[in-house]
Amino acid sequence: MAKSDRLFRLLHLIRGLTPPVTAARLSAAMEVSERTIYRDIDSLRVAGARIEGEAGLGYTMVEDPALPPQTFTQLEIEALTLGLADVGQRGDRDLAQAANDALVKILATLPERQQRQAAHAVNLVNRLTLPQTTTIDMTLLREAMWAEEALEIHYIDLRENQTRRRLYPLALSYHERAVMLLAWCCKREDFRMFHVTRIQAYEKTGESFRPRRVPLLRDYVAYLRDPERIKQHQSGDACSS
Repeated sequence: MAKSDRLFRLLHLIRGLTPPVTAARLSAAMEVSERTIYRDIDSLRVAGARIEGEAGLGYTMVEDPALPPQTFTQLEIEALTLGLADVGQRGDRDLAQAANDALVKILATLPERQQRQAAHAVNLVNRLTLPQTTTIDMTLLREAMWAEEALEIHYIDLRENQTRRRLYPLALSYHERAVMLLAWCCKREDFRMFHVTRIQAYEKTGESFRPRRVPLLRDYVAYLRDPERIKQHQSGDACSS
């Protein structure tokens, strides 16, 4: 892990864990030595982070009083906790962890009264059906989309045929029982929705489709607004795989 990433992670842990946070607890969470924790805390302090405490006693993050506190209405807090809880249930492991981390960061910036409101939110999520667990690395798939890089996938279609496709991954769509990958299929020269649980493997190609990404997304939005195009695709099974 790069030092900048490690410092960011350490700052997040000190802010999110119940204070005071000991170096032993931080080193266990970071999987580094306590000596590294001490050095990194010194680096954060030099960079301007207000971290109180010392070795043997633990550390506490003090938010900068010069900055205005983050504030939400109680209903906005309910919406945030509900939405992130839903991601925590429906997302893959990394996405669920990201939702939890985001909530910790948001709560750390709230006044104490609003932190209590978030802790006692009245809107809860309890989904009885969840998308199937994927076998591929969803984080790497998202990274390919962020980098706008074409992929070669090994895919089993709805007729149980094994196929190999080159595609431009555009977005992930979360449905009630499935997660679908929206992509431009180079073989069919059309949009396709792929069940991520049917993707057996994939490789990055090094080919960038960045010049085409925005026009493709605009065309897909136009497709969604055109009932005739949707009807034609559905009749020909041209927009799902």
